[in-house]
Amino acid sequence: MNARNQRPEPPHSSATYRSGAYTSLLPWQVRERRFPPTGLGRRGLNPDDVYAFLDRVAGDMAAVYAALAESRRETARIKAGLRRWQTDQARARNERDQAR
Repeated sequence: MNARNQRPEPPHSSATYRSGAYTSLLPWQVRERRFPPTGLGRRGLNPDDVYAFLDRVAGDMAAVYAALAESRRETARIKAGLRRWQTDQARARNERDQAR
């Protein structure tokens, strides 16, 4: 299975609440989405169908942005921890060198 068809992992702490049956949209689903024309001799698309789809896309985008923000916070936390560890190691090395 290639990356195009893989479903993204749901974020662990999401601000949106959905049923367990909800599945996020995949990029190919957005690209291939077609809306039926409106009936009764009107031209264009059914606005309710379009707005429902846009709401779903917006919800999925919000979840992606929330996951990205969480990932960035985790990266910053790990970098800060690594810097502290490196500082502690350098300090310990200097103390060992001075004790000799």
